[in-house]
Amino acid sequence: MMPAFKILIILPNWLGDAVMATPAIELLSSYYPHAEFTFVGSYASIEALKYHPNCTKAVVDETKKAPNRFVATYKLAKSLGEFHLALTFRNQLHSSLLLRFTNTVVCIAKRSWHSLFLLSHTPKISTHQHLSIQYAKLAMTDTESFNGDVPNLKLYIEPKKFKKPCLGINAGATYGSAKRWYPERFAEVAKAFSDRFDILIFGGPNEVEMSKEIEKNLLSWHVQNYTNLAGKTDIQELCAHIGGCSLFITNDSGPMHIAAAYQVPTVSVFGPTKYTETSQWMNEKSKIVRHEMDCSPCMKRECPLGHHECMKSITASEVIEAVKELEI
Repeated sequence: MMPAFKILIILPNWLGDAVMATPAIELLSSYYPHAEFTFVGSYASIEALKYHPNCTKAVVDETKKAPNRFVATYKLAKSLGEFHLALTFRNQLHSSLLLRFTNTVVCIAKRSWHSLFLLSHTPKISTHQHLSIQYAKLAMTDTESFNGDVPNLKLYIEPKKFKKPCLGINAGATYGSAKRWYPERFAEVAKAFSDRFDILIFGGPNEVEMSKEIEKNLLSWHVQNYTNLAGKTDIQELCAHIGGCSLFITNDSGPMHIAAAYQVPTVSVFGPTKYTETSQWMNEKSKIVRHEMDCSPCMKRECPLGHHECMKSITASEVIEAVKELEI
């Protein structure tokens, strides 16, 4: 019996980026159908992607916490062993070092000063295209069969089944306040559709207060068919609950990409980020609400001009109208 073809994959740190890397991982699993994947990544990315059927090992990378990250990276590499192919979706020195320290011959990373110096395959990939396309091109660097077709996002967590259709509201965005539309406006949208949907309010541990504000607004309008899940779900539960929604209203965020993976009809509010690169990938029922500004996309965590007009100028009625255009 031939030994398994072993592939090491360093996942992106951010949850949304990790989900946008799933088409690339699907391409790899199609090209190497009997491969065994080892995933290394942040806690969030590992928890979302470790259920892939080809994944035989999933390791949370905690080298950043070590007194000497170079030593910790070396020790992690040696604990992982050798691979037939190693790939990192991160453009970062320590991820290049991790691949190099495994002694894998074929190592792939996006071109940078450190990857050029340390690794065997370092393609130059344009950033002026969707991130899922960038990741797919990177993953297929060592193959000859890639025709440019990038599949859908894919998560292997079973979606939750609800008794009634549910509208998911996600007012958070981990990257920073500039990406966040306003809780009272999310509440206004939820209220407009509360006669058709039960409402699920999503949010991370740091977004509990924001979610309470949505809840307070709903109660002031006598809307009671909601459940506030902020700070109460782990990554697996978050994916399952979003996957079970019939409609999702969100900022540009990790949960937005989770919704796309499950083809949940979605309206996304975009402000300071590049919607052409990080919008929902191949979600058939997806709408973006954004306003073209002279200062956008600034890609800043907080509005550098202090006015946040890219988000402030977007009204609840615009988002409500976008939902109606989805025709669900």
